[in-house]
Amino acid sequence: MTDSAAPARPAHTIAITSAAPQAPTRPAGPAPTTGPWRLATLMAAPHRLGFFLAMLVLMAASAWWLLVQEDRIHGWFGLGYAVSPTLTHATVMVLGFMPLFFSGFLFTAGPRWLNVPPYATRLLVGPLGLQAMGWMFWLAGAHLAASLALLGLALACAGLGWMYLLFWRLLGASRVNDRVHATAVGIGGIVGTLCLAGTGLAMLQGQDQLALALVRTALWGFIVVTYVAVAHRMIPFFTSGALPLIEVWRPLWVLWLMLGAAAFEVLTIWVDFAAPGASAWPFWTVAVILVELAAGGVLLWLAVVWGLVQSLKIRLLAMLHVGFAWLGVALLWSAASQTLWLATGRPVLGLGALGGWGWGCVR
Repeated sequence: MTDSAAPARPAHTIAITSAAPQAPTRPAGPAPTTGPWRLATLMAAPHRLGFFLAMLVLMAASAWWLLVQEDRIHGWFGLGYAVSPTLTHATVMVLGFMPLFFSGFLFTAGPRWLNVPPYATRLLVGPLGLQAMGWMFWLAGAHLAASLALLGLALACAGLGWMYLLFWRLLGASRVNDRVHATAVGIGGIVGTLCLAGTGLAMLQGQDQLALALVRTALWGFIVVTYVAVAHRMIPFFTSGALPLIEVWRPLWVLWLMLGAAAFEVLTIWVDFAAPGASAWPFWTVAVILVELAAGGVLLWLAVVWGLVQSLKIRLLAMLHVGFAWLGVALLWSAASQTLWLATGRPVLGLGALGGWGWGCVR
């Protein structure tokens, strides 16, 4: 058979274009907000509403505390008190604005953790609005009437419980395997709600010291638990994304250690509350010192392992890392304070550890 007899092959045409290949397009996100600010802007996302209300409560509480301090120094306002200013300040600073900040994060990142549809922001108006309104009543009632303050506390407690009921509904709808961090956050919310309700009941019975113990319990059992659960999940993730040489390393034993330290601090609150005197049980104080030294040292080591030094080059990342490092510093500070107290019989460092934790870590 000759070449001329062979069947002709079908012709294939190849289109040639000078255009560069295009990557798949991402789904379009919400359009950026333009023009003057409007109240409706807060409804665009849960974190906008939560953060806005949190800032309102924080500014109101800060302005109120400034007035109290000025009145103590100069007597300009002649303020009277229906509720102890110490209890008023402690309660609003622990249970007032922080849960509202948490809401903005939990209802934005939480559904992503759990792989469930997020709530529409309008569904959060009720629980968040109750909290914000309740804390305004609390501050006003501290001077006007204890009944008004208790009403505010009841509203805030109802809003907080409602908020975490919604979060637990997300947990119940999730089918992902890793729900450890979200569960820890949810349990912390239950502790916070119970402590807030208990604070109101203690006030009704005229037991301010019991109310303060419940507020301190909320600090460690709610605020700290939420903080360390989120930190364990997010800090290594953010760090490895911004600093590729840092690997994601977050074994669960680290989370259990941090949660265990928070639970131990809750235990110390109630042991101290039950003690007949400040120096009644020195051996217990020694045990507390040893535990806080160990936990604080491990947390500072963890901060370095997670890339504390490297993170200082990126401001936003540095803020997260330095804040976490302050938890370890606060525990070491507390251990030093109690050591000096045992040696001298005087509270040399006072509430410095609490302030270091509150302003250095959480804020």
